[in-house]
Amino acid sequence: MEKPGRVETKKSEVYAFIDNQNLNMTIQNLGWKIDWQKFRRFLRDKYGVTQAFMFIGYVPEQEEMYTQLHNAGYAIVLKPTFDMTRPRPEAAAQNQNEPFKTYGEQAAESLSGEPVVEQTEANKRPIKGNVDAELVLWAVKEMPNYESAVIITGDGDFYSLIEYLDEQGKLRKLLTPSGRYSTLFKPYEKYIERIDQLRRHLAYRKRFPKEPKNNQ
Repeated sequence: MEKPGRVETKKSEVYAFIDNQNLNMTIQNLGWKIDWQKFRRFLRDKYGVTQAFMFIGYVPEQEEMYTQLHNAGYAIVLKPTFDMTRPRPEAAAQNQNEPFKTYGEQAAESLSGEPVVEQTEANKRPIKGNVDAELVLWAVKEMPNYESAVIITGDGDFYSLIEYLDEQGKLRKLLTPSGRYSTLFKPYEKYIERIDQLRRHLAYRKRFPKEPKNNQ
């Protein structure tokens, strides 16, 4: 008589989808920075996040940062950004009296509807980018692969996604960078946790090398 095989229990998959621009800029405006390794552990330990997708604008000079984020446990989804410093010759051709306008590979508006200007650490040139379409696309595309989702943003552009995930019974948590999140999220306040209230646990603190002991 054969011994009954052990029944394998399928692991519950929880995916996080992170609006890096909204999260990072909001937290930095509050005067601190997130330790991304701590944040990844927090997502794993608190909500059982098995995959954390981070959506971020691509700037060539920040390749090292993307690698560090990847090594910290994030799946990085990059989107081309709009370089505001490059001139558009066609604009001058239309009106010689107007100054050159700027252009880029892909124009984008901020998630709040206003242009976002980011200063890169490499050369401080103004950049703007938007990742809302990519985040929504991936959250829906990956839906068969996860049981529930954690959405990290405070921007109301994601209201329809939040609504849909809730209707499908797949919204686990909505993490907002601060208390100044979109009023569209009011019906989902039971899902909301504010990241600014977790500063003590998630803040980046610069680590200084230990001084060698003096044996004399």
